[in-house]
Amino acid sequence: MAAQPVTGPMHRLAFVLFAALVGLSAAAAPCVAPLQWEGRWVQYDHGTGRNHRAAVSYDGRNQRIRVLQQHKKHTPCQKFFEYIYLYQRMVMFQIDQKTKDCSKVALRESWDPFDIPDNSTFEEQYSIGGPGDSVEVQEWSDRKPARRHETWVGIYTLKDCYPVQETYSSNSSVTTSTRFYDLQLGIRDPSVFTPPSTCGSARPERMAGSEC
Repeated sequence: MAAQPVTGPMHRLAFVLFAALVGLSAAAAPCVAPLQWEGRWVQYDHGTGRNHRAAVSYDGRNQRIRVLQQHKKHTPCQKFFEYIYLYQRMVMFQIDQKTKDCSKVALRESWDPFDIPDNSTFEEQYSIGGPGDSVEVQEWSDRKPARRHETWVGIYTLKDCYPVQETYSSNSSVTTSTRFYDLQLGIRDPSVFTPPSTCGSARPERMAGSEC
């Protein structure tokens, strides 16, 4: 006698479990983020309570980032800088956008790319936005069973693995949150990573961000 197909509550339960396993397997491996892109970000410093807006060129292939701070009319005493981070040389150039004065400072932290590390923990998948106007994203973290709190949480788009937001914390307190937007693939002008000639006589310390 041929076996009869399973129906009823047990069949529905098996289907739900199968769907859950498929969903978990789809998120088992992090997506691969683009190596080169340009766009903008808003970085919120939870220590100072300030937002820092900038245009960004990101070159993961050569481990370098260029950050151009955006001017705000309501901060007359504020200086605005261009930052060029060259991690293969472990050096950062800080250029005053107005005077072109330059500082050259050694980097103390190693290269940390905007991507999802292979050993990350999948948190969840959800939509940002509303019906007819939303984007699917996945949330990952460095949370591990032996550690109660994560120190990094990254949100990346499901389709093309663009960064949406990254949050860092220390001692259970959030330190910085960075939101990314208006991203475009590629680097239009690679010369943005070349320090200007004024950096030939750069000072060895960072410049202050305020004049008054």
